[in-house]
Amino acid sequence: MATAILILWTSLLLWGCAGAPEKETSVPTTPVEQLPEPEPDTSSTLPKSRYTDSFNQAEAALANHDWQQADVTLQALPRRTMSANDRAYLTYLEARIAYTHGDQAQAIALLDNLLFMDIHPALQYRALSFQHYILEMQGDSLASAQLADQIMRFAPSDTVAAWQRNVWLNLARTDEDTLLNARAVVVDPRFQGWLELALITRDDTYDHSAALTQWRNSHPGHPAVNTLPGGMNYQFQPSSRRDKVALLLPVSGPLAPAGNAVLNGFMAGYYANGAADRGSATLEVFDTAAYGSASAAYDAAVSQGTTMVVGPLSKESLADLGTRLERPVPVLALNRIDQVLPAAGSALVQLSLSPEDEVVSAASIAYGKGARNALLITPAGDWGDKMSNALRENWTALGGNIRGHATYNGYDDYSSSVKTALSLDASEQRAAEIRSIFGSGTEFTPRRRQDADVVFLFSQNDSEARSIKPLLAFHYAGDLPVFALSNVYSGTPDERNRDLNGLYLVEMPWLLGSSPDLRATIADGGVGENYTRLHALGADAFLVQNEFQRLQAGADALFRGDTGLLRMGPDLIIRREMSLAVFDSGELKRP
Repeated sequence: MATAILILWTSLLLWGCAGAPEKETSVPTTPVEQLPEPEPDTSSTLPKSRYTDSFNQAEAALANHDWQQADVTLQALPRRTMSANDRAYLTYLEARIAYTHGDQAQAIALLDNLLFMDIHPALQYRALSFQHYILEMQGDSLASAQLADQIMRFAPSDTVAAWQRNVWLNLARTDEDTLLNARAVVVDPRFQGWLELALITRDDTYDHSAALTQWRNSHPGHPAVNTLPGGMNYQFQPSSRRDKVALLLPVSGPLAPAGNAVLNGFMAGYYANGAADRGSATLEVFDTAAYGSASAAYDAAVSQGTTMVVGPLSKESLADLGTRLERPVPVLALNRIDQVLPAAGSALVQLSLSPEDEVVSAASIAYGKGARNALLITPAGDWGDKMSNALRENWTALGGNIRGHATYNGYDDYSSSVKTALSLDASEQRAAEIRSIFGSGTEFTPRRRQDADVVFLFSQNDSEARSIKPLLAFHYAGDLPVFALSNVYSGTPDERNRDLNGLYLVEMPWLLGSSPDLRATIADGGVGENYTRLHALGADAFLVQNEFQRLQAGADALFRGDTGLLRMGPDLIIRREMSLAVFDSGELKRP
């Protein structure tokens, strides 16, 4: 089997895996050779070794992101007298050490060295799995999907479902043009089947059941035939469809603009889907402002025969409805609250525009680009504290370090906050001390701290970001990549955004070109773009409501939404994976 895996890995290099990609995905320019089928169900048991204790110590250190301790542990091993399997395990661990401290090129080079070694299948499986992790973190989603499909063919049986889920997730991350180009050159019929299945879901129609049935008939031996990915099997269960849907939204009072924006997005999806023409579901809006509470609106909806509720919108209304012990009808709430809700009544699923999801995406993308040591700049107050805590949790879980954190209260201390984050105040203090010794004529250029390779600028709005981003360059940090959240972009063009040039941010697909017909429909209605993200939330609320039964697939359920890739956790919270964008010439673009 080791030889088959070696051929597999060599062929995958045709996908351009040997370096960090410039674009989100890489496309092969020549057909990929059909690979031999390796024996299934590789054992995860490693071969016996006299160096097991040292390898285990290094593994334990790397699990804690302590690459230095792992390196020290391995330095004493006698590479020249090792067996081929021991040298392979050592090389694999050295690749993980290199990657953990940010040397991605070295990590990939070390993994490439294993190509020429006929080694134990369990070691090959570990090396390929790590190669896959690097590709996925770099954003090379197409190559990552293909490699996951190949690994799935010989992976331990208890991991096959996870690898299949990964194939589908990375195909969902891949843009349609890249899928089409790949389909034209890939010759492996199994991966061709994956590509064709992914392209079916890119059709603008909401109901893909006929196309999926035809795909199943055309690919009888495909691993996705019996259990369609993304929870799509459940859309073949008509009994699960909701025939009367109540929208609990504030369409009067102070929150009316937000409520109506969500409603417009939902209705745009409803009519684009043709639901009204088919009579598949009837809708009724219950104004939560008029009923006085979300619970009262919910009870009114249930009394009128509602089979599903979408809403409420505000955190306060969600807390009111979510803490009920009796909830006979399932709810798709359009916000998220931190408290744990009682496990009583029908399901209450939370879909929201939570900025914490954006923090997760920003941290993952920055780490995948090679950053390891971060500076964090946030506004003082509860919101800034919340974003800071979210970043710390996710960044350190990946293996990153927070080297400095500065907060600001307002315009007057933007500059001082940036100087604090960059340790320029300490540099200036040293200059003052030198001048006191050698005289005032001593020339000195302030020097920022050198232990950081990325800045997370989590401002609350575009005005703050436009003021702070240029200050980073002014204070000698113009070479550091800067990541922000979507709230620094209003959703409409603004010449002042030239001050944000070079700034990376994570953004929803809606503002990067997805669903142009839905956006045009809303614009034709004269609603405008002031609440454009809430329009996208409404569109995704319809998407999830329309196929609510797919959530029964749990971790496998996946929706390509307008607010992001949507996946639900065991806590019934739908989390969004965002896309990378960058300001270029004052315009927001895909990099």
